[in-house]
Amino acid sequence: MELYQAMSTLRAVRRLKPDPIPQAVLARVLTAATWAPTGGNHQSWRIIAVNDRHLKQKMADLYKPHWRSYIPGYEAHLQNMPIESANSARKALESGTYLANHMHEAPIICVFCFNFEHITVTDAQLDRTSVVGGGSIYPAVQNLLLAARKEGLGCVLTTLLCLEEAKIKALLNIPADWHTAAFVPLGYPVLGGHGPISRKPVEKMVFQNRFGESFAD
Repeated sequence: MELYQAMSTLRAVRRLKPDPIPQAVLARVLTAATWAPTGGNHQSWRIIAVNDRHLKQKMADLYKPHWRSYIPGYEAHLQNMPIESANSARKALESGTYLANHMHEAPIICVFCFNFEHITVTDAQLDRTSVVGGGSIYPAVQNLLLAARKEGLGCVLTTLLCLEEAKIKALLNIPADWHTAAFVPLGYPVLGGHGPISRKPVEKMVFQNRFGESFAD
């Protein structure tokens, strides 16, 4: 698959079949994640590819309450959206609920972990929430998502289980100095899966030289 086609059709696919993923396919997807750049090439992240039925069920049980508490705010947001946008967002909400109810059926849940020891967090002392450390973690997540797209696998990035990090660490034997950053259920799509995405145009997202100055000009 051509790279730009993969990027422009990479949807969040939350309805996944329980069908197993061939080992060779899974190996290619996981290998793609390892190609991602990191600060100093330290690769201070790891993936736990969870396929144990018991562990997946435990993770799903931890996930459901957080998704349910998220729904009311999302539904309130829908009331202020244009009809067309609201209809699209409502479908996303429905698919999110499907994932919450069926997460344990996904053949693989990839748990991305990281260790601060080799991550340079240059914004740690600023008077705002730190995000820079993610630059050595999330490129690997994106590589995995794009590889999954190439292989015809459905995938979605979720972080709700980071709210249950202590329990997840105990469940998956994650060492004390390692932490969770992302969870990616993988599987073949139940419905159409990936397809054209809806995003703001580059003219809205990119400025020229200074914030607010039009890139188009």
